[in-house]
Amino acid sequence: MTAFRIGPAAAALPSRGPALLRAALRRLAGAVAVLFGAATLAFTALRLIPGDPVSVLLGPSTTTSPEVRDEIRRQLGFDRPVLAQYLHFLGRLLHGDLGQSYQLQRPVADLVAEQLAPTLQLVAAAVLLALLVAIASAVASAGRPPALRALTGAWELVAVSTPSYWLGLVLLTVFSFHLRLFPVAGADGFGSLVLPAVTLALPLAGTLAQVLREGLEAALAQPFAVTVRARGRGRTALVLRHALRHAAVPLVTLTGWLTGSLLGGTVLVESVFGRPGVGALVLGAVNSRDVPVVIGVVLLSALAFVLISAAVDLLYTVLDPRLGNR
Repeated sequence: MTAFRIGPAAAALPSRGPALLRAALRRLAGAVAVLFGAATLAFTALRLIPGDPVSVLLGPSTTTSPEVRDEIRRQLGFDRPVLAQYLHFLGRLLHGDLGQSYQLQRPVADLVAEQLAPTLQLVAAAVLLALLVAIASAVASAGRPPALRALTGAWELVAVSTPSYWLGLVLLTVFSFHLRLFPVAGADGFGSLVLPAVTLALPLAGTLAQVLREGLEAALAQPFAVTVRARGRGRTALVLRHALRHAAVPLVTLTGWLTGSLLGGTVLVESVFGRPGVGALVLGAVNSRDVPVVIGVVLLSALAFVLISAAVDLLYTVLDPRLGNR
């Protein structure tokens, strides 16, 4: 029988099981804490808004008797103490029940599911476009003469400082009303996605390009860059095959954070372009104080942050395997 020797790496494998389990439990506990905190903050903020919630739901032009208002208040649970409402809300949430919309009288989960696809399309297109533009700008300007760096830095600064709603209105005026290249509103087809995606992507691209260029220039100053140059590799190969990977960690971190914020931050762009989506849904819900819908969207955003954070951590280990051993 052949005797096998167990090397140091194989001997260390069993000890990693408990560590991975502890890491998974910590992440799960963190996710639960984030969702609980997000739901509590949203519930508290909406309860602190002054005014009678039944009057807000009925609208200013509705005339109803006090008896009808009392019946609505009783059916929706507004006649109970706030703490009782909060505990009832948490109990439903633990069973996966987001409740029903006060205004639309439909399950919140169905409303969010219907509006999620257009928002995901918009966010995915914007993030992809922003990454392409940022990588192109940073690669073209990193380590280049000051004049070229100043030029790229200028457009990035303009892009970052331009309000999204103003940029959207300009793009609509030029490309929809005058040139008639893209539809003015709606979410039908690829053409309707272009201008909203560009509106969201340009400010992101400016921010990402600045971060990536700093990372690239730091990587190009490392000793490995000198070794690569000594082997006769050109600048393009050095940047794309070696420096870009070293500079990608902060880019991935920032991209993950921005992607999570976009899922709940597309309100203005969806409103300017008349697109359906989660942003338009939550805007209407806040105006009518539709608490279950607002909390449902807040929980969705919090869950997106948790999932994106986990994906970013996995990407860290792909980009730099040394991080997986910490």
